[in-house]
Order: sequence, then structure tokens, then C-alpha cells
Amino acid sequence: MENVNTNSPYALELEQDERIPSSSRESGGWRSVKYIIGNESFEKLASMSLISNLTVYLLTNYNLSGIFVVNVVQIWNGSSNIASIIGAFISDTYLGKFRTLLCGSIASLLGILTITLTAGIHQLRPVTCKERPHCQWPQGWQLAILFTGLGLLSIGAGGIRPCNIAFGADQFDTNTEKGKTHLESFFNWWYFTFTIALVIALTGVVYIQTNVSWTLGFAIPTICLAFSTTIFLLGRHTYIYKKPQGSIFSDMAKVIAAAYRKRKVHPSGGTLYNPPPSASSASELENVSIVQTDRFKFLDKAAIIADPNELNHQGMPRNAWRLCSLQQVEQLKCLLGILPVWVTGICCFMVMDQQNTFGVLQVIQTKRSIGPHFKVPPGWMNLISMIALSVWIYIYECVYIPLVRRITKKDPRLSMEQRIRIGIFLSILCMLVAAVVEKKRRDSALKLGLFVSPTSFALLLPQFALSGLNEAFAVVAIMEFFTLNVPEGMRTVAGAMFFLSLSLANYIGSLIVNIVHRVTSQTGKTPWLGGHDLNHNRLDYFYYVIAALGALNFVYFNFFASSYLISGKKTKTQEGQSQHSVGAQMGESAEQDDEEKVLDIVGTRQRETTTT
Repeated sequence: MENVNTNSPYALELEQDERIPSSSRESGGWRSVKYIIGNESFEKLASMSLISNLTVYLLTNYNLSGIFVVNVVQIWNGSSNIASIIGAFISDTYLGKFRTLLCGSIASLLGILTITLTAGIHQLRPVTCKERPHCQWPQGWQLAILFTGLGLLSIGAGGIRPCNIAFGADQFDTNTEKGKTHLESFFNWWYFTFTIALVIALTGVVYIQTNVSWTLGFAIPTICLAFSTTIFLLGRHTYIYKKPQGSIFSDMAKVIAAAYRKRKVHPSGGTLYNPPPSASSASELENVSIVQTDRFKFLDKAAIIADPNELNHQGMPRNAWRLCSLQQVEQLKCLLGILPVWVTGICCFMVMDQQNTFGVLQVIQTKRSIGPHFKVPPGWMNLISMIALSVWIYIYECVYIPLVRRITKKDPRLSMEQRIRIGIFLSILCMLVAAVVEKKRRDSALKLGLFVSPTSFALLLPQFALSGLNEAFAVVAIMEFFTLNVPEGMRTVAGAMFFLSLSLANYIGSLIVNIVHRVTSQTGKTPWLGGHDLNHNRLDYFYYVIAALGALNFVYFNFFASSYLISGKKTKTQEGQSQHSVGAQMGESAEQDDEEKVLDIVGTRQRETTTT
């Protein structure tokens, strides 16, 4: 996601210096993109068919307890998102997009091949459990093989996620109107094929895994990934390659290091190093530069010229880790300015994580029959959240806004603050509904002494729908805030922050699960979490805990974080012709364009992280 923006911090330099000389008739354009789209479609079909059903596979084939499964899934998802940030850095700084994508594809192929082997070779996993909770626990070496496969998949995600769209965008010359038009068509076709692959993965492949054969169900995505990598390599002579130019994350690290080294320097009377953009780092090659602000003043020390010898005869810093430009400092300030709202997003993601882990476990222990011969695969429930998100976006954009605009003659769009507030409220409501449904499911199962409750899986549909609406309101608005509150050249950083929030939500959620399990297991009463059977837990109490965290998040947002939504960062053009806000004060048309981009980004995030 973070590389979708063609106006990245390195865009100007890339356009001028980075293209490897080649005939325009032989390289780039649709001739190259057809291979990239084919690669992406088969890769996503493979990865999503595993991600969406991993919880069920671990529970039924490895005889793991519910809490262990939740920990594995959440930590794996968190690691995959962290790997995406690392992959973006490696791509920008060392390998370039093609090599990063190729390495990621190979790692993913090896990872899913390992998982397929665990399904096909019964010695690689414990004996299938007939009677719960008396199940054979997997041996250490069996878990080691499983975790090796998941680890390779995380490495693969780190190489593929940040580079796939960006590499496709590299194939078009955006300096021409034709190139810009083709690039827009590329994004449309990319999302179209992505959606087709997702539907196939979440319906056909998941059904085969659950109801036919796990071996066949994993063999299909393995073949798809091998086919994906082959397609990608077949197009290698048609691609336009761009050389890595360095990462903006390096600039931020330099600012922190320089500010720390000069922590004892008094700012008064010091000269700030503020060269014109052409003489500064790659991150300043945009036509928009940031005006100095008064917040986080301690970081300004990184730009103080404490000694004239810090500059060489060309006026450049002798040591970039001791002296940074004012623009580098202000970029870091922009990042720090979005952190309060970023924290709000972490709690919203935690709610979605519960449905994609514990929610799936609930579905397993409900009546899933439709007619005498068909059972709904638990992995299909993830489609409900996506459908709810898509339906709301359609109603909001195509029905609500045009209708109200005709009636009132005004723009009826909900503000960021309103949407985030509604989203947080829906996250709380989602957990409360899940708790009530879980109590009903558990009580009916215990009353009849059954493992599978006679309660229908349909009773769980509202909580999955509310999870999707939480994302449609809060997450879309938060991502829009990230996009609008940083200069265009820093939107890659906003994307990285998005992945980081997903990771922290996974890790914090796993930590809370383990704390609740340990505390409640020592009370001598029914533990809230743990074991193979939800009927012997009080999962509903755990949902109330997450709802309480959501309520705290609601208070935090209203009394603290919301104040950061109205703060805009001032920018100015190189020529000094005009100034404008990069924050909430941007014009209505630009705000609407960015909102549409954000809707696409968040839709992609939900598809790529269906179990986060």
C-alpha cells in the first residue's frame, strides 16, 4: 500500500535517473503489466486461501487449544506486517522492487509448500483427535516445521506486499497523460483481479480444505504460487527496472541521532541548516516543502549548525548523523503529530482480530448445516465483514451523499471525527453483541451436554458485520487522516505506520489473551480462555474486557486524540508562490479524492489480512 503513491519521496529522482535504458516499445506498459497482474492474482489466491482458514487448520489438525491457536495466528499476522515494513526498507535501499518481489515469491512458495507437506504427510502432525479434550499434543519438532512454514510465509509477505502495486506503477511513464491514464486503468484491473482471486480463495478453496481434503486444499494454492512465480519470471525481459534510492526511514533515524548528540546545545542564536530542496536529501525532491513548526522543539537541535566545520565547502553536512536539514526534522514532526490518532486505530484493529480468531472458534461450535448435505465452512464468515464494509461504502457514496446533496444543496459528508467516533462506538457494540451471543451459544450447548451448540451460525452474523462496519467508519477515516496530515512525499511513511498499527494490535491482543488466561486460570473457577472447548470457558467475559478497552479508547479519542484532527501542517512550494495546509484544512475536492484512495487502501488491507 505504501508504494501505491506515484508521488513518493523519491519519485522525481526516479523519473530522472532511475530508469534503465531500454526501448519503450519493448519494455514497460501493458506488455509488462499483464505479467505483474497475473503474478499478483495467483499469489493472492494462494495466500488468502491459507490465511482465511489457518485458525481452523491448526485447531482441527494440530489439536491445539483455542488460546494457543489465537496466539499463533495473531503473532504470525503481526510478524507478517512488521516484515512488510522491513521489506519496503530493503526494496527502497538495497534490492529494488523486482528482486524484493522475486525473493518474497520464492519464500512464500517454500512456506506454503511446507504447510502443504504438514497436511499431506501425517507424521508431520499429531494423530487426528477423535474425542476432545483428550487429544495428542504435537511434538516439538512437528511445531518447528509448522512454524518454519509460517515464518517463510511472513518473509514472503514482507517482500510482496509493499512492492507488488509499486512495481506495476513503475511500468508507466507518469510524465505523460497517456501514462497517467494507463496507470489509473492498471489500478482498476489490479483491484478487479484481486477481488476475483479473493472470492475464489474464500469460497472454493476454503470449501475444499474444510469439507474435502486439507492436502488438496493446500496443494491448490501451492500450485498457484508456483504458477505465479513462473509468470513473474516470464516477463522479466519486458519490465522497466528502477534502482533503489534510499529510504525516508533513514532520514528519520538521522534526525533522532543528531538531536540526541546535540541535546546539550542551546537552540537560541544557532543557525538552522535549511538548504534548498535540490541540495537536500531524496525525501525533499517534492515540489512541496514543510514550514517550520513550534512543536517538538527539541528535535530542532538536529538542524542547528553548532560548528561551521559541520559543513563542507559545498555547504553539505560532513556527517549526516550529526547535522540534518530542517525539512528532515519537520518530516519527523509530521510523523509524531499523527501518533495520538494512530493509537486509536490500534484498539479498533484489536476488535477485528477477535472476530477473525475467537469468532471463528465460535462458528466451529455452532450448527453450520444448511439443508441435509451442506455445512458452511467457518472461514466463509470472514466474507461477512467484507460484505458489510462494501455495502456501507456503496450506500454512503452512491445513495446517501447524492440524495442528501440534492435535498440540502450542501455536501453531507461525515467529518473524520464523526466517522472515527462512530467506528469506535461500533467496535464496542460488536464486542457486546459477541458476548451476548457467546453466552447463548454456550448455555444451549451445556444444557444438552454437546460440544457443538444447536445454536445456528447465523446468530454470529451481526458481530462479523459490525466488525466490518467498524473498519468502514473508523479505519477508513484514520487512514484518510494519515494521508492528509503528511506531505505527499511522506505518504509511504503513513503506509508503514498503518502496517505497524496492525502489528501492534496483533501483539497487544496476544498479550491480553495470555494475561486474561493466566489470571482467570488461577481463580479456581471456570477460566475465561484456554482448552479445546469453548463450552468450558467464559469467552463472553473476555469480550466484555475488550469492550471496556473500546470504551476507554472512546474516552481517549474524545478528550485527547480528536484535537489532533484539526491540526494542519503548513507547506509551501519551492517557488514560494503559495501556501496550503496538508492537514484537515485542505480543499474539499482534494479531500474527496484522497478519501476515495483510502477506501481502496483499506479494502486491500482487509483482504490481505482477513485473519487480521
